[in-house]
Amino acid sequence: ELDQAPLFDVHLHYKWNQAEITSPRQALELLDEAGVEKAVVVGEPAELALELYRLAPQRIIAFYGPYRIGGEKLSWQSRRALVDEVRAGLRSGLYHGIGELHLIGGMALQWRRSEVFAALLELAREFNVPVMLHSEYSSIKPTRSICEEHPHNRLVLAHAGAVITPAQVEELLLACPNVVMDLAARDPWRYIEHPISDAAGRLLPEWRALILRHASRFMIGSDPVWPVDKGSSWDEADSGWSQLPKFVAFHRGWLSQLPPQVAEQIRWSNAERWLTPASPQPSE
Repeated sequence: ELDQAPLFDVHLHYKWNQAEITSPRQALELLDEAGVEKAVVVGEPAELALELYRLAPQRIIAFYGPYRIGGEKLSWQSRRALVDEVRAGLRSGLYHGIGELHLIGGMALQWRRSEVFAALLELAREFNVPVMLHSEYSSIKPTRSICEEHPHNRLVLAHAGAVITPAQVEELLLACPNVVMDLAARDPWRYIEHPISDAAGRLLPEWRALILRHASRFMIGSDPVWPVDKGSSWDEADSGWSQLPKFVAFHRGWLSQLPPQVAEQIRWSNAERWLTPASPQPSE
């Protein structure tokens, strides 16, 4: 049964203001409750992800999170010390990805001006690890230019571009074989103006057709950040992990509407192929 099938969750955070109320052991118990058997975790600061990894090294894949504490989503691209920090993290063998890197504001269109971003992409190639990108720019132009100019990088586009349409998602997939889509937060509670399903949880026809055409290029994630209108406010803990079973249940609901072999790719094998440490350069 799909509602019991193991899942590979490719988009989790363990942040300083989540650790205040959710211990590493509690986080793993919530993964158990949701049926998540393998998970990508981004720490904020980066070393927080290792607290989960050390408890379950066969289960947790730590990505090196670029933010030390809230507020760096707009400044990471100019923080030169980040490059050495990421290099040391990858060299340690404890981290197997970089990101989530936010390309927001002017950074989306001016990414070439960031020496830090260029250096992180080079590190990802050197260590053969994926990079998770987050763009909320309504055009695919910035992301497409990145993937076309860096064809040897494995790129995970968080939230399938967040605010782009199915047609734009497909355009990006066709242009960039090195990009895979993570559908985290494309649920009724976060990107509510750009849903993949209707109010009853049924996949919208254009999304269903797109996913069936490119079944090898989609993955799921819970992105347990909550409440979303507060983000990383300094005065309130983030209770996102308590919402994780609900977020995962949403994905199970629409996956059940797909042919079983397609659902299996999206819930598990795509992520295993693209994100498992030391995996080869994927090809469609």
